[in-house]
Amino acid sequence: MMKNHARKTGILVSALTTLLPMAAHADFVADSSLKLDLRNFYLDRTYSGSTDAVGSWSQGFDLQYTSGYTSTPIAVGLDASGQFAAKLDGEGNDGSLPYNTADQDTADTYSRAGVTAKFKYSKTELKVGDFRPHLPIAFDDTSRQLDTIYEGAVIESREVDKLNLTAGRFWQAVTRQSSDKEDFYLWGTNGSLRSDGLDFAGATYDFTPGLQGSYFIGILNDIYKQQYLGFTYKTKLGNVGSATDVRYFKNEEDGDAFYGDIDNRAFGVKSALMTGGHMVALSYQKMNGDSIFPTLNGYVPQPYLVNWSSVAFVRPDERSIGLTYAYDFKDSLPGFKVLARYIKGTDVDVGTETNASESEKNLYLTYTLQEGSLKGLTFDLRNIRVGKSFAADYNEYRFTTTYTVNF
Repeated sequence: MMKNHARKTGILVSALTTLLPMAAHADFVADSSLKLDLRNFYLDRTYSGSTDAVGSWSQGFDLQYTSGYTSTPIAVGLDASGQFAAKLDGEGNDGSLPYNTADQDTADTYSRAGVTAKFKYSKTELKVGDFRPHLPIAFDDTSRQLDTIYEGAVIESREVDKLNLTAGRFWQAVTRQSSDKEDFYLWGTNGSLRSDGLDFAGATYDFTPGLQGSYFIGILNDIYKQQYLGFTYKTKLGNVGSATDVRYFKNEEDGDAFYGDIDNRAFGVKSALMTGGHMVALSYQKMNGDSIFPTLNGYVPQPYLVNWSSVAFVRPDERSIGLTYAYDFKDSLPGFKVLARYIKGTDVDVGTETNASESEKNLYLTYTLQEGSLKGLTFDLRNIRVGKSFAADYNEYRFTTTYTVNF
């Protein structure tokens, strides 16, 4: 089934490539762009006790071409991307690079490539091919070297004022530590059973300039069904701005339930105040039910959970509270930002234990050059400290250098 999807995508793109020269293509070329993202990524994680340290150092290249649209009645376009990464050093499996369990080593190099055909009529757009989505039911993972890439078909419509409708199907994905696209399965399992695709639909509506609501449903066929309801409210009083997010997920098994019953409901609320360069936020998250929050293979992130982080705080019955402070030195040292965060999770069900706990401390320092020939070059240093009552603690450092070349 998956091979058929990939073959159909290839045929569609080939046909599109053949037809484009015959179409009016002034806007297709004039509105196109090409960029190369360079990413040098270093990670070092040390555990308490006898657990071995892990880490990696790699250089990544991400070439992305985005076309404009033809001036035909149904506008047509074609996007393409190619990713490549080389290991500079590595020890153990930190989840950043492809890891061979037989050789107990990470790959020296890995790469991906793909295309996306796109069609637009009025305010409705259909895309078929590769995606890096930011949706409540599927999200792009940028936390390691190469991004997560989904393959599928998505239609998005803004025909109704203030309403954005989205629907589609993803049938495969290549995760952050792989070169090959694979069928979906439930993270944390051996992957012996695979779904034939993730079907989804959703709507986002702007009730007022400051109030937005969203509902999405995603069905990972024969594994789980996920429903999401969220609201965001933003306002400003004088020099003080505020933003509040309220988010709810309901997760249950679907169809043949390849990995058994799934019983999880997640509620979260996050409120932030901003003034000048300061931001302070308080978040609360509660897991209900007997199951961990389900995620896709490759530990694809779910940042729509208000306390999603390295730990994620998604275990059965877990209750977590987070406090975040950030400051932008835009007035004194433009380009320099700092963020500090602390999250504490309690009442965690692990095995026979019902009162386990875990915590995470984050410190992020970011600086972006504001001028000169390397304007835009960004340095990002992160320290992540994790403590668990039921497993080894760890201390992790990440250092990332990013730069974009626009052609």
